[in-house]
Amino acid sequence: MSELIAAAAPRPLDRIRWIKLKLAVLMTFAGGLAFAYFRWQLGWLPTMTTLTAMVIALVSSQFLAHGITTPLREMTTAAQRMARGDYTSRVRASSRDEVGQLAEAFNRMAADLAAADRQRRELIANVSHELRTPITALNAVLENLVDGVSQPDPKTLETALAQTERLGRLVSELLDISSIEAGALSLEREEFSLAILFEEVIAEVEVMTAALGRGIRFRSEVEPAAATAYADRARLHQVLLNLLDNAARHGPAGGEVRLRAHTAGSDLVIDVDDDGPGIPHEERERIFDRFTRGGRTDGGGTGLGLAIARWVIDLHHGSIAVADPGSRIRVTLPAAEPTDH
Repeated sequence: MSELIAAAAPRPLDRIRWIKLKLAVLMTFAGGLAFAYFRWQLGWLPTMTTLTAMVIALVSSQFLAHGITTPLREMTTAAQRMARGDYTSRVRASSRDEVGQLAEAFNRMAADLAAADRQRRELIANVSHELRTPITALNAVLENLVDGVSQPDPKTLETALAQTERLGRLVSELLDISSIEAGALSLEREEFSLAILFEEVIAEVEVMTAALGRGIRFRSEVEPAAATAYADRARLHQVLLNLLDNAARHGPAGGEVRLRAHTAGSDLVIDVDDDGPGIPHEERERIFDRFTRGGRTDGGGTGLGLAIARWVIDLHHGSIAVADPGSRIRVTLPAAEPTDH
């Protein structure tokens, strides 16, 4: 690309730094050619009239050029402020020409950069908060052990292990988010039995949630029993594990969490629901944002599981959403391998 740019023919007015001066040169050159042609055809032109016309053209071009270049000057000033981290400046885009279109594009770019910068700041703040909580707890446990306040009994070591596992989950999920946003996460699709996958996920989540002491029961159902899925098995396992863990944490103690699947035309529908009151309508879309955790700050989750689940399902060209009565998360995936695969 750089070689093509270097090989392009130079533009004669590129050395002139001001657009208004370029317009003046253009007017003078065009006017001079026109008067030279008429003088050649007629043999004579009034000198004073010719000079007066050229002066009027130059003055009027400078006046009109001021309005043309104003948005460009505003964009230059706004770009300099953006380079210093100020994304609040906008350009008034009142014209319908190319300069007006450029101003509108510049304003959209400034808004996108402002949103990206805000998300970056929020991500740093949220990650710092999430890291500080388990580190503080782990530090307190270790200090008590070193000072002799606590003994290295199984309960104390279990507390330290739980905080270490929480740190490990957070780091793993942050790496997943980084890979997904960078487009580096690839899917390894295959066809597999849903019933077997459900058994493995439930066995794992029962171990994970046993420490909660909430007496949660898990039940799975696949209709038809021989139904299969064509997806990335490991990633779908991760999504279902997150959904079941969330349901176990936020549902009522002693309740039941159900994992069910059925086919609907060319789609595979997977539902995870519990006995809880459900998520209010106004929060149903927001729970899939990073660090939201459904409006909760307790429960021990990192607030990243549902965000990762949505990204993974999007990569499968499916959908994930909260379904009525609000205590159900519904995942919809293509039921079979695409014909053009």
